[in-house]
This record gives sequence, C-alpha cells and structure tokens, in this order.
Amino acid sequence: MNNLINRIREGFPSFSKGQKLIASYIIEHYDKAAFMTAARLGNEVGVSESTVVRFATELGFDGYPKLQKALRDIIKSKLTSAQRLEVSSSQIDFNNVMKSVIQSDINKLRATLEDADEESFNAAVDAILHANRIYILGVRSSASLASFLGFYLNLVFENVRLVHTTSVSEMFEQIVNARTGDVVIGISFPRYSRRTAKALEFVCKQGAAVIAITDNYASPIAKYADYCLLARSDMASFVDSLVAPLSVINALIVAIGMKRKEQIRSTLEKLEKLWEEYQIYESYDRSATLNRD
Repeated sequence: MNNLINRIREGFPSFSKGQKLIASYIIEHYDKAAFMTAARLGNEVGVSESTVVRFATELGFDGYPKLQKALRDIIKSKLTSAQRLEVSSSQIDFNNVMKSVIQSDINKLRATLEDADEESFNAAVDAILHANRIYILGVRSSASLASFLGFYLNLVFENVRLVHTTSVSEMFEQIVNARTGDVVIGISFPRYSRRTAKALEFVCKQGAAVIAITDNYASPIAKYADYCLLARSDMASFVDSLVAPLSVINALIVAIGMKRKEQIRSTLEKLEKLWEEYQIYESYDRSATLNRD
C-alpha cells in the first residue's frame, strides 16, 4: 500500500486542482475508491471522468482500470467483513442481486482464463502424479475448496492427506513429516490465512514441493510455491467468491483423471458395487417413472 499512496503524496504538489481533489479522496478513502468507476469517482469529488482517467495516466497506469486494480490489490487482504459489506454494496444492483453476483463471477472466470499459465498448471499436475505423499491444506472459506480437492484425489491416489486445521499445533503435527518427494497443496485467498502461510513455509524448508492455489503472485503463500495456480477471487458483499478457484481446482482434478483414467475406472467400478450393496444412494427406476407418465 505504501508505495502507491506514497507515490500519490509525493506527486501531490505537481497535480492540477482537479487531480488534487482525486488524490486527497484516494488517500483518505482508498477502500471505497477501489470500487468506484471513473465516472462515479469524478462525481464524488466534483471533477469530470476524463480528469480521473488523466490522473491514472499521470501516476503511470495504463488507464483507470489499472489504477483501480492496484487499489483493490491493496485492500482486499486488509478489509474486515463489515468493511467488505459496506464497500461492495456499491457494486451490487439491489433490484437484481442474483444477476449482479453471477455476472461478477463470470467476469472473474474470464479474467482467470486470460491469465492462466498452462506451463505451471501442467507442471503442477505432473508433480502431483509423481508425489510420494500429497497433503492438502486450506482453512476458513478455503477449507471447502481443500475438501473438494481431497475428495476427488482420494479416488485416484492412496497417499492423499487432507490436513485438518482446528488448531495451529494440530496442523503442524499433520505435516511434520512432509519432505522431499512429497507435494503440499496450499489454498488461500483474501483475507489470507497466516496459518496456511506458516505451514507452507515449514514444508518448503523441509524440501517438499509446494503448489499454491491463490489469487496473485503477491499472495503470502505464493513466495513458498514451486508452482502457482492463480484464480480471481474478489468479494461479493461479505462473502468470498470461490467460483473461479473451484474451476481451477476442477481443471486440476480432470487433468489428473485423464492421466490415470484406467485406475479411476477400476476404483469407480468397485465403489459402484459398494454403493449399491450398502444402498448409499437413492435408486432410480426409469421404467417406473415412464409407466407413471
């Protein structure tokens, strides 16, 4: 944060009158400015939209959206849930919440696809396929992602361990033996978990390969990663949007499955027999349904 805010402060004397109004607002309210369009920011401080765009250029950004992104990167790991609720309200159409949220998720999926690094993705798949042991770690909202990944990898491998994270000590007890030849998959999105970062720092020192699933290379867990898989995850109200991260994880599972197709088929055939024997799922008699019709 200091770099951008300091840049604005240092350039303040040379700004035009209108730019000074923008600069003052951003310095004082960068958490709100990050979610305003150029037109709205201009209306807020009493200048034209073009003045806001020129201000972004003056700071060295290639247009206002790049300045806006820089501001969002500053705040997304710092806002409390209450602050998230307040600043995100301006992004949602209260008359059509469902459409606003789904459109926002579509935009994040599109941005994730555009930024996708196929080389890093394929290398991560290869590392998992050749790992002695696979540890999966995600806490708080990321725990659901870790659980989803763990469920499906357990259908493919016998060496998967989903790390339970009810306490810091318990987490480290479960990863204490991670070492060279093992892979640890860490999942963390804003607000980033300090426990996840500390755990990945530990296994990195132990020699285990680290795969980070996060939102950008400045993430606290990215610096410990041998392979970094990025997915956009901005806030929707006080809720974390996990659509794009889940899509990346889904792609990871599918890629691994395609490499181990025969093994998965054998496992699923065994499971189908067990599911039927122990009546795990509701039976569906299509002929009975047709007869009723």
